[in-house]
Amino acid sequence: MQLGHPKFAYEKGLHQIGNGAYAWLQPDGGWGWSNAGLVVDGDQSLLVDTLFDVPLTLDMLAAYKDAEKGAEKINIVVNTHHNGDHCNGNCCCPDAQIIAHRATAEHMQAEPPEMMQSFLDAAPDLGDMGKYFTSCFGPFDFKSVTQKLPDTLIDTQTIVKVGDKDVHLIPVGPAHTPGDTLAYVPADRTVYTGDILFIGGHPIIWEGPVQNWIDACDRIIDMDVETIVPGHGPITTKAGVEEVRHYMVTMRNEARARYEAGMTYKEAAFDIALGVFDDWGDRERIVINCATMFHEFGAEGKPDITELFTAMAEYAAARPQKD
Repeated sequence: MQLGHPKFAYEKGLHQIGNGAYAWLQPDGGWGWSNAGLVVDGDQSLLVDTLFDVPLTLDMLAAYKDAEKGAEKINIVVNTHHNGDHCNGNCCCPDAQIIAHRATAEHMQAEPPEMMQSFLDAAPDLGDMGKYFTSCFGPFDFKSVTQKLPDTLIDTQTIVKVGDKDVHLIPVGPAHTPGDTLAYVPADRTVYTGDILFIGGHPIIWEGPVQNWIDACDRIIDMDVETIVPGHGPITTKAGVEEVRHYMVTMRNEARARYEAGMTYKEAAFDIALGVFDDWGDRERIVINCATMFHEFGAEGKPDITELFTAMAEYAAARPQKD
């Protein structure tokens, strides 16, 4: 099924949505290759997410400035969640107000960019897991990043003004992460979803519960929007949201059946037939998703990041992605 919006090619760089709304896309949308957005009205601008490192973010900001006079100075940055590929570039907007959910700010502090660099530094001594981790995150310049934390925290739905436009910040987490937040712009009939949507790639359920993610999809489907900018993958329509919702319902049912049969999360991940989702990218993420869902179902504890990446490396080697 074609999940991309027919009006927009899935190509790297700036995409004009109209009425002062933009998206910045980074194919192929895999680990770290995230999207971002810009909302402009007059001389006011709001950036939805920054990128994984400083060079990537500076390239994006330069393109925005060329396209819109109002983007010469970014007034507000909204971080949809705490993963570094959506906030590490905050330092490139030194004068901007940085808005995020309270849980996002807390987890940004707990997971600074230096942590990613330390994993990469250790990777040569970590065997196949280290090689897999480097293949995912080696392209990014974490040493360029100086973490800039949010200075304005939200706990509930909040409206931010950008010129005469209202930008609705809608917390929907915990789902992908504890602080997931949508940025909905009614005047542009556009919503920027952060990582509630991975289009054409397997979502990552770091946090759960899955029902919150399903509810977030339903909320997007109920919006009066024409353009939906996901955290990863091509700009999409409500059909793309429906597919992500279908993924969540299907994988929860498959995982629960195997949990109740007494399997471990890793056994379940290797046993689940991905079916219509088999050609989505990064399918080894089913390992993380099963681990999180098993914990939701009642399994004691959650595996640490090293265990999860080791299991994903094993899955990726056993079931290489088709071109």
